[in-house]
Amino acid sequence: MTAVPDNATQRQTQRQLRTVVASSVIGTTVEWYDFFLYGTAAGIIFNRFYFPSGNPVVSTVLSFATFALGFVARPIGGLIFGHIGDKLGRKRTLVATMLIMGAATVAIGIVPTYSQIGLAAPLILVVLRLIQGVAIGGEWGGAVLLAVEYAPARKRGFYGSFPQLGLATGLVLGTGVFALLNAAMPGDAFLSWGWRLAFGLSALLVLIGLFIRLRVVETPAFRTMESNQAKATIPAMDLLRDRASRRNLLLGMGSRLHEGVSFNTWAVFAISYGTGTIGMDRQPLLLAVLAAAAVMAICIPLFGSASDRYGRKRVFGLGLVLTGIGAFPAFVLLNQANTVAAILALIGVLGICYPLVYGPQAAFYAELFPTSVRCTGISLVYQLSGIVASGLTPLLLAYLVSLGGGGYGFVLTYLLVTMVLSLVSTVLIRRADPAEQTEADRAGQLRSTPANG
Repeated sequence: MTAVPDNATQRQTQRQLRTVVASSVIGTTVEWYDFFLYGTAAGIIFNRFYFPSGNPVVSTVLSFATFALGFVARPIGGLIFGHIGDKLGRKRTLVATMLIMGAATVAIGIVPTYSQIGLAAPLILVVLRLIQGVAIGGEWGGAVLLAVEYAPARKRGFYGSFPQLGLATGLVLGTGVFALLNAAMPGDAFLSWGWRLAFGLSALLVLIGLFIRLRVVETPAFRTMESNQAKATIPAMDLLRDRASRRNLLLGMGSRLHEGVSFNTWAVFAISYGTGTIGMDRQPLLLAVLAAAAVMAICIPLFGSASDRYGRKRVFGLGLVLTGIGAFPAFVLLNQANTVAAILALIGVLGICYPLVYGPQAAFYAELFPTSVRCTGISLVYQLSGIVASGLTPLLLAYLVSLGGGGYGFVLTYLLVTMVLSLVSTVLIRRADPAEQTEADRAGQLRSTPANG
């Protein structure tokens, strides 16, 4: 007969789960805040003062090229910290990545401009952006698994959505701080030194995040694997040797293509498109992204929970279709060049449609790999696909707008193509739900069951 945990054990487990959730949300918020500050600054600050040229389009393209470099570095971080996460534990990755990200972000805020130190200015930005990429590449996998592997088996989608909240809350903070500084300061002061305050704030946020993360205990799934001496010798090699894991790695990358493209279209590219092509002021666009991110933060856990009830693939696939189709009315509204229309456009496609994909994503990908290679597997799915899906998107869309003479027809075509590719990949995915999800998962489910259950 299986023993049922007493009330004291259940309370302790619930406290651990709350600590894990808080650690995941706060930690990923800080990481994404740091990462998105660069994206926002790339279309407003860096293109003017670090990549100057006689052509504003060229300046913007160069600025977004360094934005893309961060995504090129992310698979390196995913491989390094995925290996650490599978060999030494999920928790250890999270303290290191936060410290690395915070240091790089604060450093970006103090780099002199091109007019002050010449070519060294963009080169330093490139190096710091690469460091940011390595840090965020290692962050996501560890944070996601901390939540998913602690969660009861039937609530992985719900609890796995909490680290995903960091994307929305980090975007709210990053865009909100920029919008606040832009509104509170004279234009020249903001462009000269005010934007640097947003990067300096990272130091305080990192201290808060570290305080929470250092209290987290390693996940039950990893502890069980460790006690059974079932660790992979070289996780990346074991992952590639296993046919099912190799298939899920490739299809997972394909399924994520449109998600990354959509997010960076509306959260990053839309700001430079609105200011540079449509001629809108910065503030209405920043407010539109801020409003969309706030709605997104509400919708992510709702749709993560919906995936527990209706299935990951159904909710994820529906989100792909709606974000693809939703791009059409969103661009029509955005081109009205007024604040209300921009807010409605971004709330619709970024705040509501996008979370249908992003909410269930953590649990969806975590269930594709065995525990012994899971951190490496989901990190590579997310970060390798991110090079094209996320990093190159603003750069490519800027080129497509230029190719279309300022129109958005080519952009819409690209969004539709990526939607179809991701939808096909999603349909072909076979949920592994591997045998590794046994003792640790059953133990997590048992601990979450009331004594009278």
